[in-house]
Amino acid sequence: MRPVICLITDGRLGGGRDADALVQSVGAAARAGVDLIQVRERAVDDLALAAAVGRCVHAVRGTRARVVVNDRLDVALAGGAHGVHLRGDSYPAARVRSMTAAGFLVGRSVHNVEEAVRASADGSVDYLIFGTVFATSSKPGHVPAGLTLLADTVRAAQVPVLAVGGVTADNAPLVARAGAAGVAAIGLFADGALPVPSSVDRITRAFDTLGGGS
Repeated sequence: MRPVICLITDGRLGGGRDADALVQSVGAAARAGVDLIQVRERAVDDLALAAAVGRCVHAVRGTRARVVVNDRLDVALAGGAHGVHLRGDSYPAARVRSMTAAGFLVGRSVHNVEEAVRASADGSVDYLIFGTVFATSSKPGHVPAGLTLLADTVRAAQVPVLAVGGVTADNAPLVARAGAAGVAAIGLFADGALPVPSSVDRITRAFDTLGGGS
């Protein structure tokens, strides 16, 4: 089945990139077939971030893409986002469920099997993002978790698991073989990488061929 493909924004809003550029890239990614867009921008104030999120939500209308905000439920609600993605050390997902309407997406980052089991046990999350799977320049010196731990986490979790960290179109088949439901990435979609449609196509074909996906 088709993999879930998540684009994580590169954090340059307010630090070298303006909101127009962010919104344009989000819209282009949605039209290219990206399923989930995690707005992860820390260099702007709350009002500016909520405004940018609202524009991103508008930019994905008419596509299957959904916009979630990294760890900021208040900003997600203010901007009309489709959900929130919680850090591993953030507040309980059940608390988010108690404060949001049906259909609001809730994801969480996990780093090992135990975290995945705890996070998915009560049905409060829709998906997990596991990593860092491969070495990545965004986390220099960080020891990657590897594919075996990814596969163990996929088997233990009760919700779909996306792989993050050093994921490329070339190693996507390995992620698919480990059983992940899809991938999440910053660098895969960053400037200088493959065009987004090409990345989406190659990842989709990797999962279709090897039987991965959600």
